[in-house]
Amino acid sequence: MAVDSAGGVEKPRFEALMPSEMSGGRPQFRKVPVPQHRFAPLKKAWMDIYTPVYEHMKIDIRMNLKARRVELKTRQDTPDVSNLQKCADFVHAFMLGFDIADAVALLRLDDLYVDSFEIKDVKTLRGEHLSRAIGRLSGKGGKTKYAIENSTRTRIVIADTKIHILGSFVNIKVARDSLCSLILGSPAGKVYSKLRAVSARLAERIQKQTNQSPSVAAGRPATQKPKSSSRQWSGSDETFLSTTNSLSDLSISSEAMDELSYRRRRRRAHTADEAAAVLRKAWCRLRLSARDPSRVPPWDAVVLTAASPEQAALYDRQLARARRLGRFPPSTAAIAVPDPDAARIGSGAATLHAVASLARHLLAQASKEEIAELLPEAGESCDADDIPLGSVVEFMAKKHILLLHAGGDSKRVPWANPMGKAYLPLPYLAGDIPDGPVPLLFDHILAISSSARQAFENQGGIFIMTGDVLPCFDASDLVLPDDSACIVTVPTTLDVAANHGVVVASKDGTDGENYSLCLVDNLLQKPTVRELVEGQAIRDDGRALLDTGIISARDDFSFLHFGTSAEVLDHLAGSYSGLVGRRHMSSIPETTACDIAATAAILSSNISSGVSVGEDSLVYDSSLSGRVRIGSQSIVVGVNIHETHGNKSEIISTSSYFTLPDRHCLWEVPLTNSVGRVMVYCGLHDNPKVSIKRDGTFCGKPWRNVLEHLKVHETDLWGSTNEDKCLWNANLFPVMSLPEMLNVGMWLMGSISNPDGKVASLWKKSQRISLEELHRSIDYHQLCMDSSKRQADLAANIAKACMTYGLLGRNLFQLCDEMLQNENSCLEELLSLCPSHGDQYSGVLPESRRYQVKMDLLRASGDLSTAAIVEQKVWASITSETASAIKYGSEELSSNSKSSCNGNLHPKKAIVELPVRVDFVGGWSDTPPWSLERPGCVLNMAIRLEGNLPVGAVIETTVDHAGVLLEDDAGRNVYIDDLTSIASPFKEDDSFRLVKSALIVTGILNHEKLSDIGLNIRTWANVPRGSGLGTSSILAAAVVKGLFQLIEGDESDDNVARAVLVVEQVMGTGGGWQDQIGGLYPGIKCTQSYPGQPLRLQVFPLLASPQLIQELERRLLVVFTGQVRLAHQVLQKVVTRYLRRDSLLISSIKRLAELAKIGREALMNGEIDELGGIMSEAWRLHQELDPFCSNKLVDELFAFADPYCCGYKLVGAGGGGFALMLAKNLNSAKELREALENSRFDVKVYNWNVAMTP
Repeated sequence: MAVDSAGGVEKPRFEALMPSEMSGGRPQFRKVPVPQHRFAPLKKAWMDIYTPVYEHMKIDIRMNLKARRVELKTRQDTPDVSNLQKCADFVHAFMLGFDIADAVALLRLDDLYVDSFEIKDVKTLRGEHLSRAIGRLSGKGGKTKYAIENSTRTRIVIADTKIHILGSFVNIKVARDSLCSLILGSPAGKVYSKLRAVSARLAERIQKQTNQSPSVAAGRPATQKPKSSSRQWSGSDETFLSTTNSLSDLSISSEAMDELSYRRRRRRAHTADEAAAVLRKAWCRLRLSARDPSRVPPWDAVVLTAASPEQAALYDRQLARARRLGRFPPSTAAIAVPDPDAARIGSGAATLHAVASLARHLLAQASKEEIAELLPEAGESCDADDIPLGSVVEFMAKKHILLLHAGGDSKRVPWANPMGKAYLPLPYLAGDIPDGPVPLLFDHILAISSSARQAFENQGGIFIMTGDVLPCFDASDLVLPDDSACIVTVPTTLDVAANHGVVVASKDGTDGENYSLCLVDNLLQKPTVRELVEGQAIRDDGRALLDTGIISARDDFSFLHFGTSAEVLDHLAGSYSGLVGRRHMSSIPETTACDIAATAAILSSNISSGVSVGEDSLVYDSSLSGRVRIGSQSIVVGVNIHETHGNKSEIISTSSYFTLPDRHCLWEVPLTNSVGRVMVYCGLHDNPKVSIKRDGTFCGKPWRNVLEHLKVHETDLWGSTNEDKCLWNANLFPVMSLPEMLNVGMWLMGSISNPDGKVASLWKKSQRISLEELHRSIDYHQLCMDSSKRQADLAANIAKACMTYGLLGRNLFQLCDEMLQNENSCLEELLSLCPSHGDQYSGVLPESRRYQVKMDLLRASGDLSTAAIVEQKVWASITSETASAIKYGSEELSSNSKSSCNGNLHPKKAIVELPVRVDFVGGWSDTPPWSLERPGCVLNMAIRLEGNLPVGAVIETTVDHAGVLLEDDAGRNVYIDDLTSIASPFKEDDSFRLVKSALIVTGILNHEKLSDIGLNIRTWANVPRGSGLGTSSILAAAVVKGLFQLIEGDESDDNVARAVLVVEQVMGTGGGWQDQIGGLYPGIKCTQSYPGQPLRLQVFPLLASPQLIQELERRLLVVFTGQVRLAHQVLQKVVTRYLRRDSLLISSIKRLAELAKIGREALMNGEIDELGGIMSEAWRLHQELDPFCSNKLVDELFAFADPYCCGYKLVGAGGGGFALMLAKNLNSAKELREALENSRFDVKVYNWNVAMTP
């Protein structure tokens, strides 16, 4: 027996038992059954199985033919008893279908497992649904399965409805999640997007565990603007480990998963939430560029290419719509350019033709001074046609141009041909504007491109995009190389690359922090895998670089392609379904009168009782009534189906349903020359370009089967032509009456039979049209008129319902804008429905909202004089509602009766000094009428400036006079002996209206002793005018508090804050409660308000540690920008939008209130950096509320401070005044202060400290 000696103590050491010494020396067995279908493979691979088991693992193995199983047994020389189980798992894996080369890893590694499940464990599927699920799991040629295997380093076997996965525990989980998503219906593209992020994180963790060097991207220097040749391209460059077939590095610890969770917040993952954040930021920038072009420069021109003059005319109308909706400012030129002679000239030639057309357009619009600058020798007689080409090029080089390729025929999305794929309905973020038109793909493309516009800065350039792709990426920080053309690429899997263009990049290039610049070696169009390999297009990570159709930009982004009908539905029902507004600007009956699936998207449509719409279907710009059934995953666009009662046709039965089967598309198109309308239909997955010879389909069935079932001949559809016979050129769709078209359509789609042959005979005799002919025969003018009328009627019906039922919860201002697109608007009828008084809606309809609705209707109808009178009533009602909510009735305040209950007015002197406040987040949620109707929450802080309390008032009684003497710190004074003259409304230039309003609200003017003694009131505010520090409200609080002290009234902070709220309404400036709360209550506090009678305010002081206060005082810079702002000018615009029930504004203010609570938690936990992020988000939301809350100087100031800061914002309502800049650390704070003092900005950094005592 061996002995170990440790610490002078001998301990016995026992050798490990051999397997032969266990269980009394009896051998151990394992038996693995052999399925019938694995006998032949087992016989063929027997020696490959036998050799590692017998020779390397020292386990006996034999095949029991009688029992049909493989038997395993330990031997005397078996080194480890676990070898037996490993061999059993190895053989079992082979029986499940794994290759020997993969299964043998079970013998070599300890942390590999086999996990099995069935499709029915995830979702119960039968028939074709099950077949399609299996097809999604495998993909064409197994590409989807291979992509999951390579990304997760697993091996997968799909055997009928059973799925087996071989790999480590963590990797099996990732692969299983991907497979389950495919089973549940997610498209492969969405699964690939998730896998890319997950595989990258797994690879980086494995790299760390194996002590390899870190990712190349981690050590890259800061991005510099490179100079390069015109052959450069730019694409994202996320660094991944190379894909490997080895299973030796599969295990990953739970600690790694924790780090992956942390890294997930830092890496860009393509999720719906992040896409929503990107789109919202892009939309905010788009709105800013339209409202304030001086701050956010817009495109100088937006150009769309079109296939024909008719399509160009349609696009011109859509561009006019975009301008009306505020997508770009009046200064932006917007034109649609058709291909010359309606010929297909390709995207390259179309680009040149569009630029030349734009140049002629801009020169025609140019002023004489601009033309004279290009042709100075011609003097005043110069003409645009005389300008030489070189001068035109120089002129165009200074312009910023967005060029969108939207022409051509959409063969793979035929129902989009009439409108153009760029104008597909895409209701992402539609909930932000529920009373506006449905967002289109074009609208989202404009939003994304508005950020890219900023990358060009002051240098001209052209940004080219394609109309059927939405690139979800934040282009605001792009850096474009000088004097070069760039195309953006994104790495993608090979199956996606095989259906698009692929860029072959050279191996050498310039690396940036999250991108690389390389020369383009080649461009491949829809290459096969062999072509990708031979063209060296496959990167080290197994992916290829996708040509996105975008030129002059770069970044990593999700690629939303709308190339097929199925892809359109995938983007509405897949990973981005959370962004989709599924009921938008539509008339839908109650749920007991129709059957509409919750996942169906009903957009700009009128649905009547009796209609059924299946799951994941899209109904857009349609009117459906009668017995109509729309199947699941179907698309209906521009269709008008009405009941056919009284129809005498023998073909149509009014008692029957019109049925559109599952996975079908239906659209209706007006034809030129008053020929009529045609109803068109096809299968969701039909590709009109695929011919009969290549297994083309119609309505999801092969053409051979369709012809046989319908009993029609090829000559009936294609005549005797020798060209490829496909759906695109099939003379299939009859032009006849609506009932007949519906009945024939159901016959062609296979929904009804035709036993007597009448339908077939009717079809053969009719005038028929193909998709190809249809594309040239669309009456675009009538199409636009029909769509505009339908949407105007919908808006009118919604507005009528809103007015009739009295709650006025919709945005009537937006609805009126839509109604005015119809010549016969019903504004007069709506005005007659306006409630004349609010008694019948007391408690649910504020008077201010009622007046605002009436004012909007009057303005829409052109009665501006009456609208101006009603506008005054709007603001008067807000004042009355505010006073009522805090128990300061306006009637009581304006009474002339002498009050005997206001307390005793003794000779006395009151001195009140208060700090100013800075608000971190939550502003606007404190402002009436929001705070009177909805909860509010604000996080702010009371501060001293330069060691002093900057705001104060001195109020004293005097016997020298019987009136009121008012003085301020500017040396102005006024004596008022007639106290009855102090009454609202006040003039805007009245310097003492604040003090006068305080005298009214406190009731001291009605005091009986005021006839014997007088008052001297002196006020001061030692801060710049328009500071944004709440100076006017805090000064009002000082005056009110001093007056209450004189009359021995309730001078509590809560009562004073309520009184000041009314003071601001009496002044006519408006305003909320946060300013006076910020000055009256010391320190940092989070204040919440709750609507009711009366308005309830709760102040929650933040019990901050001295360390937190000290760090905040050292890191937070309070900077005066030098820009003067007036809060009431911004406030009136925001209040008006709220009274109109602007959904975007409402959601923004809700988020601000939510951020205030989050900020309080962050400060309580000492997380000052998180507070910086909250401040930045709050600043973005403030700009969403009103774009003029900032200006160009403020934008430049924040851009200058950005490298030093983790957050910044203007205080108060914005527009100028003071800014808060929260530095990343103490050193950054010191550096920022020095940089500001030495910068070109005329700003002042104030010394401050938290006012911790009252």
